Amino acid sequence: MAKKVVLACSECSSRNYTTEKRDSASGSRLEIKKYCKKCGKHTLHRETK
Repeated sequence: MAKKVVLACSECSSRNYTTEKRDSASGSRLEIKKYCKKCGKHTLHRETK
């Protein structure tokens, strides 16, 4: 079973992306480098609560 999570830019805190994360994954938060439209560059996006 997968759970929907929201990804926020680490620089501007804009919530740009949603993705799915498996429940069996470790307790750590997901971190992915993605393009932020607001910043205009690739930044680290972290899973929000």
